[in-house]
Amino acid sequence: MDELTFDDLMGNESGGMSAALAAGHDWLAHADQATLLGTVGKTVDTVPPARWPDKRWFQRSYGRAQSQAPDDFMVGWGLFYLTEQRRLCLDCTAGHYQMTWGYEHPALMALLRDALDRGIVPDNHTNIPAAPVKRLAERLVQLANPGARLERLQGDGDRLNTVLLGLCTGSVACSSALKMMLLHYRATKQTGVPVLITLKGNYHGTDFLAQHLRGMWSDLFCGVQSVEVEPNDQEGLQAVFREHGERVAGFFAEPILMNREAIAIAPAFLQQARSLCDGAGALMAIDEIQTGFWFPRVLCTNHLGVEPDFIVLGKGMAAGFHPLSAVVYRGRLDRLEQYDAISTNGNAGLAAYLALGCIALIEREADRIGRVGEGYHQRLAALVAEFPDLLLGVRGAGHMTGLKFRRVEDALGFHRAALARGLWVRAHAYHEGHSTVLTKFALPLDEEVAEFTAHTFAELLRGRPWS
Repeated sequence: MDELTFDDLMGNESGGMSAALAAGHDWLAHADQATLLGTVGKTVDTVPPARWPDKRWFQRSYGRAQSQAPDDFMVGWGLFYLTEQRRLCLDCTAGHYQMTWGYEHPALMALLRDALDRGIVPDNHTNIPAAPVKRLAERLVQLANPGARLERLQGDGDRLNTVLLGLCTGSVACSSALKMMLLHYRATKQTGVPVLITLKGNYHGTDFLAQHLRGMWSDLFCGVQSVEVEPNDQEGLQAVFREHGERVAGFFAEPILMNREAIAIAPAFLQQARSLCDGAGALMAIDEIQTGFWFPRVLCTNHLGVEPDFIVLGKGMAAGFHPLSAVVYRGRLDRLEQYDAISTNGNAGLAAYLALGCIALIEREADRIGRVGEGYHQRLAALVAEFPDLLLGVRGAGHMTGLKFRRVEDALGFHRAALARGLWVRAHAYHEGHSTVLTKFALPLDEEVAEFTAHTFAELLRGRPWS
């Protein structure tokens, strides 16, 4: 059998793609950080041009109607990537919020090669989980119970000692926690329509029920009621629990609402939610798909002073190598049957091995991660003080920090200007009142890159090239 080649797979006339990829990868791998920062937004001429596939077969919302050559991703290294037009960009959003350690992290790439050499396979049947999957489940229980001895956890149904790990996406993980909430309600309360409480602006995946929680598909649902509360509105939260009482099945919240301008939820608000859930016999879930694996103690929950009934994990757990999600929950809530919540390709041994590496790296570099994240947040907070006519406030925490603009037009203009300068950021301006530019840096962020980013932001705010 003839060997498969890059040109065969990409088209017989690959138009120089192979050479461009190799040259781009080599340039990124050997350039020092000062050179990289000095080149952000510029074309790297030493990389040869190539002819890349277009987007004619994509759906319209993802560029099908695009006529000009797209500036899409070509190759990445660390916090940086080259586009197909050979332009260098600083990725301020960790891929799509899930590349925990950026692109081609040396330690994780070494683990990847090590795993393959040892015979660890990418995936296999869920009923026969590979050793890394079982070890990851144990590590997640340890993370959810800091300081506890494992041998004292297993038999206690009130502890976070059970892991649903055969899941690929965060949507399935959130759906699984919601199912367990409803099964618990049916088993313990039996009557009345269950109420699920979420925060306004929540995003718990693309499952039908999760989307219903944020106002979608309302005409398709009966038998369950969803109620939204404004983030950090303690009086509003109390009012909802007073109104619905024991009909409350559960409360679902993200520590940082990345789908609503990176609003950070106050620990006191979540602690109040815990108390109200206990009073109503309801369950509490913390959705850490965005925040998990982005803080010094790995789980943001460990920084909040609250213990939920469910911790939902995803995105950054496997550092972008393969989708992998999980739910860690109290043993007494283990009511799902074997195939009630599962992904065909969720029992990913290779991804689990890399997740173990991701956890080890965070624990090894916890002090640096905390220091750099806090410093970056403070740098952007200083911009708010310097440009009060443009900026209303700083949002989020640590590496997950956003700038809230007073006017949506300025947020959109700043977003365009940042992209033109080679800083890949996101803008939340598609709902009424939204006017925030978001960043979520991968964990290799250091003081030099943080200062470069804040300095470039200040230049754009001062010059206002969009006005």
